[in-house]
Amino acid sequence: MLDHDLLVYIDGKYYPKNEAKISVFDHGFLYGDGVFEGIRAYNGVVFKLKEHIDRLYESAHAIMLNIPMTKEEMINAVLETLRRNNLRDAYIRLVVTRGVGDLGLDPRKCSKPSVIIITVPMLRLYDEKKRKEGISTIISWVRRDPVDATSHEIKSLNYLNSILAKIEANNAGADEAIILDKNGFVCEATGENIFIVKDGKIYTPPRSSGALPGITASVVKKIAAKLGYEVIEKNITITELFCADEAFLTGTGAEIMPISEINKRKIGTGGMGEITRRIWEEFTKIVQDPREGVPIYQQSS
Repeated sequence: MLDHDLLVYIDGKYYPKNEAKISVFDHGFLYGDGVFEGIRAYNGVVFKLKEHIDRLYESAHAIMLNIPMTKEEMINAVLETLRRNNLRDAYIRLVVTRGVGDLGLDPRKCSKPSVIIITVPMLRLYDEKKRKEGISTIISWVRRDPVDATSHEIKSLNYLNSILAKIEANNAGADEAIILDKNGFVCEATGENIFIVKDGKIYTPPRSSGALPGITASVVKKIAAKLGYEVIEKNITITELFCADEAFLTGTGAEIMPISEINKRKIGTGGMGEITRRIWEEFTKIVQDPREGVPIYQQSS
């Protein structure tokens, strides 16, 4: 299927990509009032689909947004959109907005939320050369919104905090930015969780930093435990980041991406470290396991 032939789900109907539209009065567009998920399908299986749906509904609950579908209906809509686009390996963007209202802020003026499902052939944020050699990063001046503000624990449509950090990385010629919390500890990257390795142990910032509870990060923790590595949640300082033996990012889009340098300081030997490599190899097996997701197409008996 050609890109312009892709169908987009909007509130129970399917539209060609070029005809898929929402109202300019939608509060998702006007105010970033809504939630979303990025999901991947590998070889005909939507990886961790149920977990992504659970997180979507938790984000919606936190902002008092009542999604007008059950979780089962949402799962079926995602699968049907993939089927209609004849996709087996895909990136899925699932968006729920507050819906159409007026130009005021009051969400009570929005009569019904809108559900949008976009499916495209597999998204690659970085090529495999970057996977091998690692990405360059900077530490951004932008601080992550604290947990008592527009916390990134909620996967909302308001990503300006991350976009500002990404702009800074672009201007510095770096691949990605690392964002600190309000206390100066490491939080996460613009759209990924972060892990460091030191003396054979793996560390990652705690949820109290304001980082999104990543689904890929959860998978990585299980893989690490299976491989015999201890994963410790703790506050990580900039110096600890600079002096790590290895560092890597995790996320649906990035999957597992090693960091080669931070603010021109080389991390370890640069490139993918040994522990990162072992985790990556296990991850590539897990995403192909039908038990780790929901099949798109019925299996023939």
